[in-house]
Amino acid sequence: MWNGVFVSPVDERNPTARALRCIELLSDRPGITADALAERLGVTDRAARRYVAVLREAGIPIESVRGPHGGYRLGRGRRTPLIFTTDEALSLVMAVLDGHHAVADDIEPVGRALGKLLRALPEAVGHQAAAVRRLVAAAPDSAAARPDPAMVSAVAGALGRGRRIRIEYRTEAGSQWRVDVDPWALVVWRGRWYLLCELQAADRGSQDDRERCLRVDRITGVEELPQSASVPEDLDPVQRLESNLASGWEFAVEVIVEAAVERARRWLPRSLGRLEAVDDGRCRLIATTSNPWFYAEQLAKLPVDFTIVRSEELRNTTRVIGERMTRAAAAQ
Repeated sequence: MWNGVFVSPVDERNPTARALRCIELLSDRPGITADALAERLGVTDRAARRYVAVLREAGIPIESVRGPHGGYRLGRGRRTPLIFTTDEALSLVMAVLDGHHAVADDIEPVGRALGKLLRALPEAVGHQAAAVRRLVAAAPDSAAARPDPAMVSAVAGALGRGRRIRIEYRTEAGSQWRVDVDPWALVVWRGRWYLLCELQAADRGSQDDRERCLRVDRITGVEELPQSASVPEDLDPVQRLESNLASGWEFAVEVIVEAAVERARRWLPRSLGRLEAVDDGRCRLIATTSNPWFYAEQLAKLPVDFTIVRSEELRNTTRVIGERMTRAAAAQ
């Protein structure tokens, strides 16, 4: 009985293999023309149309659009098939492992979903992926923070419809915050999900305090509003996120680094702050942070000297870390 999942056929000389290949082409190339379909199947235009007719009779929804930009595409429906190659199935398992998920755990949602998919695949396609799932262990990422899928879905839905949202947010200190924002993008960065957004005027501390990068795992409620969201043109979500991760926090930071901007950029990611050139060949790092310990640890990785000009909290933390390292090096 057909389970809705197909292997990409190797032998395309027989009608059954060509029919499955036809489904794969319709899935991979929505809007493919009859001429292109015939060429890739190695048959005449008439034969290609006959394969489409046979698949429709089998209950597979295939839509056709007339005109110069028309063609065939798979429609949506409960019998719309999924087509996986061995490489696709294996790459999917590897991508889940890259995310440090327990893919062999059938209790967790990711493990359950992946198990269902692999069990539905034909043996010829799924056996390598199943072996990787069984034999490879993913080390847990202590920095990862996975959000509630319902919150991700709600934010993504509003983002796709271009709507403003009202969110309930739990800060790092544990306090609750309600704010209206225009969602710009969802970004996954180093194991964490962020909502890049713009605060509405009533929720800003100042005119400059409008862009925010909010942790999606700290969003506890989402309400879609009727107003349209305003999104900057030519937005680069990842670059914008990294530039904003070092702004809007509790402690203002200024550090002089004994290196030119070009050299310092090799060691200091954009998420640590903004670099400015100083006229004597050094550079200045401007940022804010809510975690002086983390920030001090990042500065300690610099292979050149630096001076903390601003942030007493960062200076004290750096001093404590330095004294601890000195004692460790002097111990017999």
